[in-house]
Amino acid sequence: GYTTELLARVVAPSGKVYAQDAPDANERARAAFAERMKTPAMANVVQFASAYDNPVPPGQKDFDIITLFYNYHDISFMPVDRAAMDKKMFDALKPGGILLIADHSAAAGTGTTVAKTLHRIDEATVKQEIEAAGFKLAATADYLRNPEDKRDVLIFRSPVPVDAFVHKYVKP
Repeated sequence: GYTTELLARVVAPSGKVYAQDAPDANERARAAFAERMKTPAMANVVQFASAYDNPVPPGQKDFDIITLFYNYHDISFMPVDRAAMDKKMFDALKPGGILLIADHSAAAGTGTTVAKTLHRIDEATVKQEIEAAGFKLAATADYLRNPEDKRDVLIFRSPVPVDAFVHKYVKP
């Protein structure tokens, strides 16, 4: 809920943030989010539970932006149809809408093979999958990059700050 709250503060007072949780999210995370939802900063947040391959609230469309922060790698080892998920996000955005993805970087060429063990994903895999849904890569950002990270250890045990990528995609 931390990122959700930041986004809610950015779009306030007239914007709205939709926060998706998987129906089977762990109880501790649900309880923490429920507490955060009680704060005034979350007044414009709508929480909904839905499977990851159904990431859009029913009846909603023409979003300005959709964000996926540090969970595309998780989704890659779950029983999720990522192509369907990516297409639903594409369809939910208005023309010119933005899909912003940040995730922990795996070594080039590893694809999704280390997603569960290291909690990382090869950014080329993400790019390929997202572009297959119709998105165009508009920009990348280097502010979370760390060339000292060898990208070969579990992110929670990394001796250096974890290398991460940020991609901005646009719906043409």
